Amino acid sequence: MASDARSTTIAETISREGRNVEYPQKNGRPQWISEIFGQNVFSLKEMSKRLPKPIYSTFLKQIRGNEIIDKTTADAIAHAVKVWAMERGATHFTHWFQPQTDSTAEKHDSFLTLKCTFRGGYEETTALDTFSGSQLLQSEPDASSFPSGGMRSTFEARGYTVWDTKSPMFLQEGPHGTSILYVPSVFISYNGEALDEKTVLLRSSEVLAKATMELLDMLGPQSEDEERVKHVHTTLGTEQEYFLIDRGLYSLRPDLKITGRTLLGGLPPRHQQLEDHYFGKIPTRILACMSECEMELYKLGVPVKTRHNEVAPAQFELAPIFEEAMIAVDHNLITMDVLHRIAHRHKLKVLFHEKPFKGVNGSGKHCNWSMSTDTGENLLEPTAHPETNYRFLLFLVAILKALADHGGLLRAGIASASNEHRLGAHEAPPGIISAFMGDHLDDVLNSIEEDRPLKVFGSSQFHSVRVGGTVLDLKVASLPNIARDLTDRNRTSPFAFTGNKFEFRAVGSKQSVSFPMTLLNSAVASSLHSVVADLKKQKGDKKFASDDDMRAVIKKYIIETKKVRFEGDNYSDAWVQEAKKRGLPNIDNCPDAFAQLQEKTNSSMLHKLGVFSESELHSRYHILMEKYAKDIQIEAETLRTMLVQHILPCAFQYRRELAEGANLLKASGSDSTPELNALKEISPIVAGIQTAVGKLEAALDEFIKIEDIAQLAKAAHDSLAVHMEEARGHADTLERLIANKHWPFPKYSELFLNI
Repeated sequence: MASDARSTTIAETISREGRNVEYPQKNGRPQWISEIFGQNVFSLKEMSKRLPKPIYSTFLKQIRGNEIIDKTTADAIAHAVKVWAMERGATHFTHWFQPQTDSTAEKHDSFLTLKCTFRGGYEETTALDTFSGSQLLQSEPDASSFPSGGMRSTFEARGYTVWDTKSPMFLQEGPHGTSILYVPSVFISYNGEALDEKTVLLRSSEVLAKATMELLDMLGPQSEDEERVKHVHTTLGTEQEYFLIDRGLYSLRPDLKITGRTLLGGLPPRHQQLEDHYFGKIPTRILACMSECEMELYKLGVPVKTRHNEVAPAQFELAPIFEEAMIAVDHNLITMDVLHRIAHRHKLKVLFHEKPFKGVNGSGKHCNWSMSTDTGENLLEPTAHPETNYRFLLFLVAILKALADHGGLLRAGIASASNEHRLGAHEAPPGIISAFMGDHLDDVLNSIEEDRPLKVFGSSQFHSVRVGGTVLDLKVASLPNIARDLTDRNRTSPFAFTGNKFEFRAVGSKQSVSFPMTLLNSAVASSLHSVVADLKKQKGDKKFASDDDMRAVIKKYIIETKKVRFEGDNYSDAWVQEAKKRGLPNIDNCPDAFAQLQEKTNSSMLHKLGVFSESELHSRYHILMEKYAKDIQIEAETLRTMLVQHILPCAFQYRRELAEGANLLKASGSDSTPELNALKEISPIVAGIQTAVGKLEAALDEFIKIEDIAQLAKAAHDSLAVHMEEARGHADTLERLIANKHWPFPKYSELFLNI
């Protein structure tokens, strides 16, 4: 019986010995993190040791965009990385890329090459290990087998992966003690169209860097000895949330295995309502898994910093130190892969779905985004006096303008069938894109708009780190005073300023952050172009803009963007009404969100910047709509199977037991009222499940007849999802009433507690 499998699996989790992993040692002590960090990365430092100086110098010019890499340089790098990799056990290499699947792709090729010679009329074959510059620079996967949104037909199969020289190559563990060389790459079609997430991210980063430099050049140096800025890049830190559950119990849940979330299941008596899981003691088995995962990530150069319990039971978080955004995206994808592999070794299953369990908090991927110069300056650092830091304020209002003009586009970037369950569910921001500034910055902007003095918030303590700060006395003699930020945090905001960066909280835990970051970069670049144009007009013939010029432009954009600033509770109904008055879109479903990609304001901006061609953007829209529809279709068919083949049979068996028991009691002259009452209670619920299944099957029959992709996605949302929720409601009620031994799947309590 199903309950026997559940009981056996739970017993195994109790008796199973933990996995023993030896932490790297040095001189009788565990190695410091700094000693193992990046040891499996072919970094610039490693490259400089292994390449002739002229070759290395040429490569540095290439990654700065000053030269095109030539065959001699490519061959030299390929040979050097091959030797380095083989010294560490590598037998294969792969071009590692990001197709439009929220995941990564790879095809492994060995270093083996056969050299044929002829001796005395006979062919003699010699095996060699080689890796050429051409193999390093590009490979050719089958482009027709990946999502292309109609850009490629099945018979148009040629596509190319091209080495992304700015992202370092690295080694991952292979089978039998070997390793595999990973070459980070972009993926394009035969005609050069972007088929991946990374190409458009690189484009958006370049246009944002150029727009930022144009503004900086107009502002001039901040001081006489300031080093001239030559390049700007975005920085990113991704807080990865996830669930960990026992792999044995996971294997007994077909919904989790097929869709990544539970399609059935009610909350246990205790879940997250006591608020005791967040930052609680990490379970031993989980901590062992986390530690091994961190050890692997350190070797891969991923700067993981923080680990902790999250709000929901069995939910956790891993957060890194900020990096250049393009590297941070790669590292987040590596992190997800390593978490998956290491969890498997500990007999655990990692769940990245945004809402694997109904009724408890879901998972997000908070993206902490900023812009930095090649001189080490954070352009979103307000300093102690943001009211006179006009350079900071210009960038701040440009970002606010991006939200005001293209909030719908940013909403499209976070939309997915899985994230749809989380957004607006009083655990994540709603579908209204707004920005939180905090009391101090909000008053800075208001004071400029109103031409009035700034309110007094208190004396600054950490000038270089915070937006001011006041001292908080804890009234305990043995405790020191602490520095209190002038601005509280707002966890309900989708886009909150948090000291010297913006936290884009609405991004889903399962998705690649490439697409939302591409759209954010593009929107900000477009806004910077507007700011530059206005500042040019304001400054006239002067070489650099004056303080008055900057203040005038800042004031203009403060007024224009005021509608997207909100300091209150984004979860409240009052904000929904207020946002409607302000004219902010409230997009609560994926089909409407994806339609923002085709809105003229958004599409023309992306085309003008050169981030997406017209065909690439239409392709992206088609892929997202189709994936959304397919995801919900798969869920609907999985739920139907679970109800028909598992839930209804167990309900019938329980009803039969109740009926037979009632008859036996009646025949023996005993009172059978309790059994009959139980039978009467569950019978209409079982009938309700049957009716709901019938509706779901009819909806699926109609669904597969639809050809138009927009109508298909709409039907998935308006019909399939609605009928699924109805069927689930009946089944979850039945779960509370039916005998535990008859229930066919592990329950939430078993999944939460057995880790």
